[in-house]
Amino acid sequence: MTSLILSTATRYLLPLLLLFSIFLLLRGHNEPGGGFAGGLMAAAAFALYAIAHNVAEAKKALYLHPRTLIAVGLLAAVSSGLIGLLAGYPFMTGLWSSQNVPMLGKVGTPLLFDMGVYLVVLGITLLIIFSLAEEE
Repeated sequence: MTSLILSTATRYLLPLLLLFSIFLLLRGHNEPGGGFAGGLMAAAAFALYAIAHNVAEAKKALYLHPRTLIAVGLLAAVSSGLIGLLAGYPFMTGLWSSQNVPMLGKVGTPLLFDMGVYLVVLGITLLIIFSLAEEE
């Protein structure tokens, strides 16, 4: 299915949806949202792009293979737990920096964990969607 309106709209919607997914990731740190919701929004953006163009173009727009995203996300999530362990606290203890980062506020290991969840959800969802779309 090729639609000129859909393919043109997705070229503009993809960056906006990805920006919104990052907003959800950062907002969810203290309010509803977070890595899971942000990752699903990003996956929906790439799924829409794959529907409008094709899976090969969506993979090209993603730049990385979904398995790479899963691996990096798992590494980030586990690292956030190990940082607390290395500091002498129990695994997955939330540690916060004392300085504020502009536009983010205080950063810490929970934000690193959320970013890991974001990448894992994005990678797994896209792996499933791309696999199902390529079977047809």
